[in-house]
Amino acid sequence: MALPKRKHSKARRDKSRTHWKLSVPSTTTCPQCAQPVLPHRVCAHCGYYRGRQVMVVAAKKKKDEAS
Repeated sequence: MALPKRKHSKARRDKSRTHWKLSVPSTTTCPQCAQPVLPHRVCAHCGYYRGRQVMVVAAKKKKDEAS
């Protein structure tokens, strides 16, 4: 197995890592409720996908109603 003859400097190591970064996920808006949603996924807010309701979303309870 090949081994480096000399130690790579920290600057050289860090230069190769400049492109190791996270990318922001792209979002679209739901045509039903206008909430941001990931592409090709069911909207978690209204339960619609491609113009059809595929999931029933339960209404969230408020703090006053829960206690």
